Amino acid sequence: MSAKTKAQEIIDNNGVAVFSKSYCPYCKATKALLNESGAKYFSIELDQVDDGAAIQDALEEMTHQRSVPNVFINKQHIGGNSDLQAKKASLPQLLKEANAI
Repeated sequence: MSAKTKAQEIIDNNGVAVFSKSYCPYCKATKALLNESGAKYFSIELDQVDDGAAIQDALEEMTHQRSVPNVFINKQHIGGNSDLQAKKASLPQLLKEANAI
């Protein structure tokens, strides 16, 4: 399976998908916000999987965003941590629509 296919399957099969790196403080902040919101989400640590670099390349191609975290809610690209934090007020509604809470 290609990295792009794998990334797309993760996005398609999860209400909330977080492409992350285990050491990234912004990724930790994103997951903390989702945890506080009670969200069910799928997180993949790109630095801990063999094809992580390829998945990151595929995400850049798909979203024009190279950095992590790379967040999707209800198959929509949200962006990174600052984008998600900026949506804090509307997050419960977004998570409901994604069946993530």
